[in-house]
Amino acid sequence: MPKVSQEYLDARRAEILTAARRCFVRDGFHETSMQDLLAEAGVSSGSLYRYFSSKQDMIIAIAEENLAEVVQQARRQAERRPAAGVGEAIADLFEVIRAKHTESGFAAIALLTWSESLRNPTLADRLKTALTEATADLAAIVREHQDVRQLPADAATDSLAQLITSTVPGYILQLATLGPDAVDGLPDAARALWPAPEMQ
Repeated sequence: MPKVSQEYLDARRAEILTAARRCFVRDGFHETSMQDLLAEAGVSSGSLYRYFSSKQDMIIAIAEENLAEVVQQARRQAERRPAAGVGEAIADLFEVIRAKHTESGFAAIALLTWSESLRNPTLADRLKTALTEATADLAAIVREHQDVRQLPADAATDSLAQLITSTVPGYILQLATLGPDAVDGLPDAARALWPAPEMQ
């Protein structure tokens, strides 16, 4: 019997998660049954259970993908040289989230995940870790802008970063409930509110 490559296994797992995303966006976590997931993915129960032991495992895997994308984008902004303005960093994050939402229902999954985290300690821990990491990355940008007096130097850096990070869930909520057209102007508004430092 030929050996199955890791690339094949990873691709099959990704296909199953993509199908699960469609189910969850359409029907929610709790209204989606394992039979729904099997039918959407077009796989047998044996194939699905090879990758995930339960629906809960699939929910956590999808939530972790969402969270990782936000953390990675925040990290990319923190590492940009020359440093991006805070507004530019937030605007770029908004635009990435919107593209991901168009592609895979990112914002809807985020809202479902936040709700689920209230009753799922594992998911709550993952969410807390991701939020802490994203806020720490943004704090690096905030610190640089405090140094050049683009942001108040007498305010606690971590608190400023947390305040700015708090705009992201608001954007996601509006994107999911009001639709993409309703958030069209928010990236430019972020750039205007927190402009990049002037080049010396």
